[in-house]
Amino acid sequence: MSDLTHVGPDGEARMVDVGGKPESVRVARAAGEIRMAPETLAAIRNDSLAKGDVLAVAKVAGIMAAKRTAELIPLCHPIALTDVDIRITEDEALPGLAVEATVRTVGRTGVEMEALTAVSVTLLTIYDMAKSLEKRMSLGRIRLLEKSGGRSGPWRAE
Repeated sequence: MSDLTHVGPDGEARMVDVGGKPESVRVARAAGEIRMAPETLAAIRNDSLAKGDVLAVAKVAGIMAAKRTAELIPLCHPIALTDVDIRITEDEALPGLAVEATVRTVGRTGVEMEALTAVSVTLLTIYDMAKSLEKRMSLGRIRLLEKSGGRSGPWRAE
């Protein structure tokens, strides 16, 4: 069990001590999607839902979620983020919306969880705002696309 960074010598869960690590620029990019009926996608595109501008609210929710990741994921460090960029694009092939989040900081630990949390909450917010039109929407393919910074260096999904 000693190879696991979040498990102490006694087998108990613990937060990793990053105090001795040097600060570096950290960037992570994550993505996900929400599938929906073409009519639901059109309603979002036309901004005709009663709850308001779905995409604007979802972006703000994703940014807020990235900033509060340490409150949601038990062993994550609170991180001072320098940038959170949420992009939502239509994908007629799904049909639905693709979400991508890029998160940046200068610190001692990475921002992969913040990027994944931003994507997840953005998708959940889209669902919440459009569920009156369609309850069968499905969220999926939430994944890390790439990360850079830190001792392990860059990583990119293939």
